[in-house]
Amino acid sequence: MALQLGARRLSKGIVNVSFSSVRSKVRLEQPVRYLAACGILMTNPQRWTYCWHQRAAPAPPVRTFISLANKRKQYSERRIMGYSMQEMYDVVANVDDYKHFVPWCKKSETIMKRASHAKAHLEVGFPPVVEKYTSMITNVRPHLVKAVCSDGKLFNHLETIWRFSPGIPGYPRTCTVDFSISFEFRSVLHSQLATVFFDEVVKQMVAAFESRAGKLYGPETRIPRELMFHEVHQT
Repeated sequence: MALQLGARRLSKGIVNVSFSSVRSKVRLEQPVRYLAACGILMTNPQRWTYCWHQRAAPAPPVRTFISLANKRKQYSERRIMGYSMQEMYDVVANVDDYKHFVPWCKKSETIMKRASHAKAHLEVGFPPVVEKYTSMITNVRPHLVKAVCSDGKLFNHLETIWRFSPGIPGYPRTCTVDFSISFEFRSVLHSQLATVFFDEVVKQMVAAFESRAGKLYGPETRIPRELMFHEVHQT
């Protein structure tokens, strides 16, 4: 009995020693690596590989797209007015008075005038820039006033066209006004800063000329509501 117990103890001791030595041997045979990126001692290759891939895998790129297109913008408006073609033509063709009523027009001066052509210097101010330019004007009384910017530093393109045609039959002191403007800024920066503000300027343009006609020629002709129309297009 004692012999068997001793043998069992001895056997257990051998097993323990053998297992311990094997475990020790396994520990010594495993590669020991110091991972500088993680700052820790790693003895498990699988864990080391996982940690390395976690640190080395690049983050997905984040891209921000900014539109730098300097697109030409157009605005047009058509409406019936209670003033004659001649009255509205005279208001629009008198460029020297623009500084008194056109939104944000600081200066306006005609420097050359002929039967159907004129040249004028204008200055338009709106935050954050002020533009001085020469406008070449074509007049066809009492049907057309066309103005084209010729040497502006702010605009790559600026064209304004006014057309006047007969109004409502039976109402002689009325006319149909077609107003259109197209513009494109030279600088993308100016385009981003001023486009929103300039949109508001062109939307107020026709109303400003109608108000000027009221000051010069008195109250407009009353037009039945069912005969009125007002169209606006913007691109």
